[in-house]
Amino acid sequence: MATTTVKMVITGPYASGKTEFIRSISEIDVVSTEKEVTPDTYEATIKPETTVAMDFGRITIDDELVLYLFGTPGQRRFDFMWEILAEGMLGFVVMVDSTKPETFREAKAILETFRAYAPTPYVVAANKQDMDDAWPAEDLRIALRIEDNVKLLPCVAKDKDKVKAVLLELLYSILEEMDT
Repeated sequence: MATTTVKMVITGPYASGKTEFIRSISEIDVVSTEKEVTPDTYEATIKPETTVAMDFGRITIDDELVLYLFGTPGQRRFDFMWEILAEGMLGFVVMVDSTKPETFREAKAILETFRAYAPTPYVVAANKQDMDDAWPAEDLRIALRIEDNVKLLPCVAKDKDKVKAVLLELLYSILEEMDT
């Protein structure tokens, strides 16, 4: 029997947890294009490296199904990669740092951009739900003006089980759409 591959894109603002999300679940060493951030920039105060092209990970569900995970750069100066990475995607995850309300507007803009690339299923992952200052997922839904029918899931990108739950929700939506 032939193996079906499902391309999923993991996107979101800078430092929202995309790379960590993929690293926590990938069965292969993640192919990453992280580069050191210039020391005197705003980004350097948040984290020392940034994705400049993509991250890539893989998960084998069974003999018949393999997920390919493509993480996008979060900085706008690398947004030319977004459309390239969106090519052929069957669904996407928008990562939102629940502790940084100043990034919510950017997350919403990225969500709308990816919806324009392809009418595929998507979910929103409310990352860093293990932090004391994290906004609850339902408050994020209101702040981001996300419709009730869109799955907005609590997540901790370092927790393999939480990541798995997010990916399974997206996979179910993708498989449901493939059956119609």
